[in-house]
Amino acid sequence: MTRPDAIPDAAPRLRTFLAEGHHGTMGWMAETADRRGDPTVLWPEARSVLMVSANYAPERDPLGDLPHTTRGLISAYARGDDYHDVLKKALKRLGRWFAETSGADVKVFVDTAPVMEKPLAEAAGLGWQGKHTNLVNRAFGSWLFLGAMFTTAELEPDTPEEDHCGSCRACLDICPTAAFPEPYQLDARRCISYLTIEHKDHIPVEFRRPIGNRIYGCDDCLAVCPWNKFAQTARLAQLHAKPDRDLPDLAELANLDDAAFRARFRKSPIKRTGRDRFMRNVLIAIGNSGDPNLAASVEMLLSDPSPLVRAMAIWALCELIPKAELQAVQLRQPAEIDPDVRAEWHRALAGDKGVGTKTNGQET
Repeated sequence: MTRPDAIPDAAPRLRTFLAEGHHGTMGWMAETADRRGDPTVLWPEARSVLMVSANYAPERDPLGDLPHTTRGLISAYARGDDYHDVLKKALKRLGRWFAETSGADVKVFVDTAPVMEKPLAEAAGLGWQGKHTNLVNRAFGSWLFLGAMFTTAELEPDTPEEDHCGSCRACLDICPTAAFPEPYQLDARRCISYLTIEHKDHIPVEFRRPIGNRIYGCDDCLAVCPWNKFAQTARLAQLHAKPDRDLPDLAELANLDDAAFRARFRKSPIKRTGRDRFMRNVLIAIGNSGDPNLAASVEMLLSDPSPLVRAMAIWALCELIPKAELQAVQLRQPAEIDPDVRAEWHRALAGDKGVGTKTNGQET
């Protein structure tokens, strides 16, 4: 339990985050900044906030999946059913019971409104925002989904949680793209989760190799958190990994058209990215696989209707086959009209594969 006015530092921190451009292309964060930074603006009648969490600790360490380069690594939170649906159904049941019992009005939110769940959860004593900016709990580590129930009822607030990160820098040092300019600060423009999920355009060249085989999200900063040693596996059955999201074969994913993509990820948060962005990610992973046997699957996508897909197919081929073969492939293609795809061909045939960036603290 906490109060709507319990996070006075949230608004200025959000303004700084936005002013520095760390939100990238997530324009909705700036558009809703007033309500996001101050819960009392979102619903002035609210007197209390009940914060809830659900543990989704994966059954195995996601970092152990990185060497499987011909398979796609999906973030642990997206291996089960969409947590928005799972958690909101449970929270709505709780809200109905509370409203009937107390006579108070309630509104529930699960990442579907401009609510800053992490600062509110910290204020409510559920955990603290770690140096990776995510919530950490001493019993469940970094594997937490959050939801909020606002109510007009007056509830006794709980004691806020204290920071227990100490001198640990594990989450900062492991980031493949150096997305943390300072502890407790995230530059989303460099974050693999943002790039593979929220970013709608071509992924900058400098980040493609560090992405590795991560096709949806990134768990590195979460997985390395020492507090995870206390975490147990997910309690809600719907949050357990589904077979088709547990290291899927990249060659198989490369064959998905829009209908097949929608069918495969029908209940998954992955469906919201759309097939083209997901295929962009798959092609980057294929380019990083080091397996030239995947080149045939990539070449088929050079004629894909999406320029986003065609461009990444070029990059993947450039990583997998010699330049002479790439030139022969290019000659077999019809004239390209998209300027970004043409630029990708020019970069590939010129041998400019881009520069690396920090990987586990080392320059590549």
